Amino acid sequence: MIRLAACVEYCGRNYCGWQRQAHSPSVQQAVENAISKVADEPITVLSAGRTDTGVHGIGQIIHFDTQRERTQNEWLRGVNTHLPDDISLVWTRPVGNDFHARFGARQRRYRYVILNRPVSPSYLHGLVAWHYTALDLFLMQRAAKDLVGRHDFSAYRAAGCQSKDPVKEVCQLTLEQSGPWIWMDITADGFLQHMVRNIVGVLMRIGERLESVHWAQQILESRDRKIGGVTAVADGLYFVSVDYDAKFGLPNPPEACRFW
Repeated sequence: MIRLAACVEYCGRNYCGWQRQAHSPSVQQAVENAISKVADEPITVLSAGRTDTGVHGIGQIIHFDTQRERTQNEWLRGVNTHLPDDISLVWTRPVGNDFHARFGARQRRYRYVILNRPVSPSYLHGLVAWHYTALDLFLMQRAAKDLVGRHDFSAYRAAGCQSKDPVKEVCQLTLEQSGPWIWMDITADGFLQHMVRNIVGVLMRIGERLESVHWAQQILESRDRKIGGVTAVADGLYFVSVDYDAKFGLPNPPEACRFW
């Protein structure tokens, strides 16, 4: 058996999320079907993380095992031929059996993009979040600092989250702005369901001056999801990259788009 790692890029608008579901199309299903055709055998892929309905990815990492020998170019071009236009493999690499896309991940990074102007987006509809009320970037940045570090994020998880451990370490949480564009970058050793979108929702209310700058920390310390209750839309969320041990020799993570 040969183990291969691959980077997957996708627009999540037409899918129920990454994970295969019986009731509607998923990114995983499309990727597995395409790889299976090139391998000429049933293939199951394992991913670095699961993204929700409508969430996008530019650096999702997967691995799969196969008996078929193909060149990297044959895997890449062959699989992309069988994928829909909104999903692509960016690269493939052979790896050892000690590589695991999920359990080998040391950190994961997400970016959330907001268009902050009175008029909703047109050609970027579904690809960015839109907020028509002016947001105070400084207040959002100040509140975000209280969430950096190792904390119990129970108050920022979805009610149906199945993770056994709500304690995660947020290594980076920054917000930047250029004109009407605001984006948040967050890196952690793991994420709970809806954690990023719940953080963004809280920070946006603070940015609107509807809540105090200390509200994010108060929610965190409460460990009660009902205290926060603000979930940002999925449109603006991107799974950007995953960090692994350098011994696996994987390509550098893709650069998150800065056109905004």
